[in-house]
Amino acid sequence: MSKARASHILVKTQEECEDIKKQIENGTDFKEMAKKHSLCPSGKQGGELGEFSPGQMVKEFDQVVFSEEVGKVHGPVQTQFGFHLINITSRAD
Repeated sequence: MSKARASHILVKTQEECEDIKKQIENGTDFKEMAKKHSLCPSGKQGGELGEFSPGQMVKEFDQVVFSEEVGKVHGPVQTQFGFHLINITSRAD
């Protein structure tokens, strides 16, 4: 079964998500931005979600984590919780 590791930053608006993504693309540390801005309790750990399998996260999140490029920040991804930036750190089949 596939497994992946990812970190994320959860915010309320698409605009805030895009602003944070620009800052990360310009060299700001993802983990620091997660600690500062993420509404998810994982923000305290720099957004780290640990290892998980398909079906353990909401559908929109899973689609990105199990199909997009590893090592890149993806988003904004909208879920019922808000808007996410997702950093896929590893994936194995």
